[in-house]
Amino acid sequence: MIKSKSFLSMTCLLKESRRSLSAKLEPIKMSYTSYESAADGGQKPPIIIMHGLFGCKSNWNSLSKSLHNMTHRKVITVDARNHGDSPHTLEQSYQLMAEDVKFLMEDLGVKKASLIGHSMGGRTMMYLAIVYPELVESLIPVDISPVNSKEVSDIQSIIDVLRGVNLDVNGPISKVRKLADEHMKSSIESPILRQFLLTNLIEVNKKYQWRINLESIYVNFKNNLAVFPPIQSTYDGQTYFIGGGDSVFLKPTDHEAIKQIFPSVKFDYIPGAGHWLHAEKPHEFLKLVTLFLATV
Repeated sequence: MIKSKSFLSMTCLLKESRRSLSAKLEPIKMSYTSYESAADGGQKPPIIIMHGLFGCKSNWNSLSKSLHNMTHRKVITVDARNHGDSPHTLEQSYQLMAEDVKFLMEDLGVKKASLIGHSMGGRTMMYLAIVYPELVESLIPVDISPVNSKEVSDIQSIIDVLRGVNLDVNGPISKVRKLADEHMKSSIESPILRQFLLTNLIEVNKKYQWRINLESIYVNFKNNLAVFPPIQSTYDGQTYFIGGGDSVFLKPTDHEAIKQIFPSVKFDYIPGAGHWLHAEKPHEFLKLVTLFLATV
């Protein structure tokens, strides 16, 4: 095929803009866990999974083991920056987190992967697929949309509640968690959500603190995490949005806008599941994911 000068110029400009973006965005070395075995087929690209806001890679332990056993693919779960065991940084954005995943892939020699991301992780994987489509075999965003919404912005209130928890308490961690839970009750009704958030409360050098970098999340949330970055292109690979039937983060009214960015998209909802659908309905979730991955 003969390529015109204008096409070649556009390609060069795109490559140059990517290099400029990478130069400005300093990636970190993310903490990760790999699930693999000698029996893996080795023919299919690995699966990389990123958790949502306030989460960590260990939230996906059981699911990752099952996914590995069911697909015979390597499964890699990661801690996003400012979460889990990954480095804490002043900056946090979808652009930066996408660069972190790309950096990990380069470090591990992974040329292509299927990407799964929940909530914040889903938006990160969406952005990576749009900017670096050559790295992505397929994409599975879990209960999140690239369409900005009030529901995502409302997460700011959870951050404010966590920042108001008094951690300067003497006694065992069970006492601190109980006091923190009492503090959160008036603002966060769901006991399941409160217990999930409290998994981030840890003891370091006989002092209690949040494992997440709460201050960085607070500073970056409104402008960098509550909104999906402006984009100029699409991801044309196979994409599968899975939502919770009882959740509000992936609305059917978003479908047409999503199709403009991800033209090869399909949607499914798990009845009776909320935002953490993979934890609430793991068997149903795994069935949908494995059936989709078998087709790509």
